[in-house]
Amino acid sequence: MSKLQLVDLAGSEKQSLTGTTGVQAKESIDINKSLHVLRKVITALTDSQSGTVKGGKHVVPYRESKLTCLLKQSLGGNSYTLMVACLSPSDKYFEENLSTLNYASRAAQISNIPTKNVDPKLLIMNDQKRKIVDLDKELKNANMHI
Repeated sequence: MSKLQLVDLAGSEKQSLTGTTGVQAKESIDINKSLHVLRKVITALTDSQSGTVKGGKHVVPYRESKLTCLLKQSLGGNSYTLMVACLSPSDKYFEENLSTLNYASRAAQISNIPTKNVDPKLLIMNDQKRKIVDLDKELKNANMHI
């Protein structure tokens, strides 16, 4: 079974630049909170891999945001992950571009080792089937020899 997750991490969420108010302003605040938690998760994962875990305890705050709960398998799980960072060519968005590049740089340091998930019972069944085939060949050879 495979899963494909596509997540758009939003554009410029600075209220001073976008001029949002009301419901849109609340949404942008929620997006910024999720992005902040995502930054914390990426930092925790990269720090644990570089051996700089603080206090001898490694805690990744996946549950602090719906976004990071959704991305748990992609960020630190058993999967291949690709991050596409989109930048604006305008000088107006220099700070956002720099922040995006920092995200991408830190995320690139995360190292997952994907493995094929196989049911142990299925492994045993396949091994037994292989043994049966081998024993059938042996029996045919023995019958031909006799």
